[in-house]
Amino acid sequence: MMHDYLPISRVDMNIRGWRQCDFIYVTGDAYVDHPSFGHAIISRLLEAHGYKVGIIAQPDWKDPKSIQVLGEPRLGFLVSGGNMDSMVNHYSVSRKKRSQDSYTPGGVMGKRPDYATTVYCNLIRSVYKSAPVIIGGIEASLRRMAHYDYWSDKLKHSILIDSQADLISYGMGERSIVEIADALNSGIDIKDITFIEGTVYKTSSLDSVYDALTLPSYSAMKADKLEYARSYYTQSCNTDPFIGKRLVEPYKDNLFVVQNPPSKPLTMEEMDDVYALPYMRNYHPSYEELGGVPAIREIKFSLISNRGCFGACSFCALTFHQGRIIQSRSHQSLIDEAKLLIEEPDFKGYIHDVGGPTADFRFPACEKQMTKGACPTKQCLFPKPCKNLNADHSDYIELLRKLRTLPKVKKVFIRSGIRFDYVLADKNKKFLKELCQYHVSGQLKVAPEHVADKVLSKMGKPENSVYRQFVKEYNDMNNRLGMKQYLVPYLMSSHPGSGLDEAIELAEYLRDLGYMPEQVQDFYPTPSTISTCMYYTGYDPRTMEKVYVPTNPHEKAMQRALIQYRNPKNYGLVEEALKKAGRTDLIGYDKKCLIRPRTGRSGASYGAAASSGRKDFSGKDSSGRRTSQGSKYSYSTTGTGKKKESGKKKTIRNVHKKTNNK
Repeated sequence: MMHDYLPISRVDMNIRGWRQCDFIYVTGDAYVDHPSFGHAIISRLLEAHGYKVGIIAQPDWKDPKSIQVLGEPRLGFLVSGGNMDSMVNHYSVSRKKRSQDSYTPGGVMGKRPDYATTVYCNLIRSVYKSAPVIIGGIEASLRRMAHYDYWSDKLKHSILIDSQADLISYGMGERSIVEIADALNSGIDIKDITFIEGTVYKTSSLDSVYDALTLPSYSAMKADKLEYARSYYTQSCNTDPFIGKRLVEPYKDNLFVVQNPPSKPLTMEEMDDVYALPYMRNYHPSYEELGGVPAIREIKFSLISNRGCFGACSFCALTFHQGRIIQSRSHQSLIDEAKLLIEEPDFKGYIHDVGGPTADFRFPACEKQMTKGACPTKQCLFPKPCKNLNADHSDYIELLRKLRTLPKVKKVFIRSGIRFDYVLADKNKKFLKELCQYHVSGQLKVAPEHVADKVLSKMGKPENSVYRQFVKEYNDMNNRLGMKQYLVPYLMSSHPGSGLDEAIELAEYLRDLGYMPEQVQDFYPTPSTISTCMYYTGYDPRTMEKVYVPTNPHEKAMQRALIQYRNPKNYGLVEEALKKAGRTDLIGYDKKCLIRPRTGRSGASYGAAASSGRKDFSGKDSSGRRTSQGSKYSYSTTGTGKKKESGKKKTIRNVHKKTNNK
């Protein structure tokens, strides 16, 4: 078998001696033949099963000829919007156009359309009227049933209807895509492929649909948001491959969208096989003169060790896409891939990550999940770790030890995130020691997301006391090891359940830490998450209780500004928020205050009340000036005129030091 990039032109097909492709994969991303890209996995898997697959990457959706460059496929088109939902790729949470697309050569924005999957499918239909069209990837998977679309602020149909596609392969797709290919190859019409797990199809008759739950109709959901909340909760309770039911969503004119139960998880051997396929492990060489594809930098020297996540945060779509059952690769598979990385000419000795959605999840949460599935109405870690949870890092520790002893490997980092509550649940503290001693590069990023328990409960995150306990144990471990390493918390503003009071509580917490985040993630209502359902309906679908939702852009801006209250640009918003919440006690000169009054003493400029002696992680002082050393961690001259230590002589104190004293 020829080991090369898959054909992207007729010339490439001729070199391989092909007259026609069996499948043509149309993707919104540039062609990157690496297992971190869905189009690479699916196309290489089909190739391994004997099918001829060509790639059309980022076609010009305004030109029908762009979809004809490889001719008509023998069996069908496969379509994906790319590794990200195209709307998230294009727009920030404030709906402003992003300036860079990391999945496009040179990072150029605008090489894919909004709602890319739908647009590509309609383009195909305009040229090839009867060719089978199968859609997949994150965009199709999360829009497989009626869903709230944040960018149009509307409840949208299943993407299967608007795209005119025949079939959705949802989730990770390795099992379903091979079954679909074999069915088409055997002569079965695409409209008769209704029996494959992990697929969604359209039908005008339910005569052959059995053992199904009927969801509220699209028209009923559009008329009543509570109906959508009920529908979403039913869907979220049926994402498990062992106990999930078939779902039917009615539309007008006797049209039904039917979702089959999810595909079964891959075994370890099957996962190993997927990652052992002959990937070129880089972007297509035709992109070199355009500057390459920026996304490769983050994944080229990283290892994917698992998929799935039983953390099940409310704002995360992983439960809907990859599921809650962890699937992992063997140590040998990961070591073999690491040896390939080591031989790359630009390998500097650092493996950037060994993980997945959550790095330290290596096996299912409990033994019963692989035969009886994950509990539909209970979570493994929230609100407390389940008594059946198997919190064990021993396998992960062994894997990391093997990787860091490989020749030419200087350091193995963990960057894809750990669940601090899962670390605490492990009674054996060996992992925390190994993590601090070998796998942190000065600072560990963790995701408490908020400090107000009222908000955390809506997020599906543990109480703030759990995070505080982790902070203490992390600091204690570093002290025992004689290491100066810090925690950098990821925080989120404007999540459902968060009002100004809760946003101020978070600001006060940051004040006590002496820390201002460089970046803040404002809650982003992406399709098919519990949090997005709350955002759209105003109700928690798990309890049907009403939830306060900050939807007004100005209030969202105030909540975001409160987290970065020391930034002078945010002064007006912070002042307005404090006055509106009746917290003018936080405007003044006391250490507990967030900002000073506008008319300062002796003509001093207004700003953060606690700016004197307070540091952030931006390498800038409270007025936004770059510090003298330009170092991300150096002290600077503050507004008081007193010079603080600068440069490498003294690094910043752990931002959580004060937390430990409470």
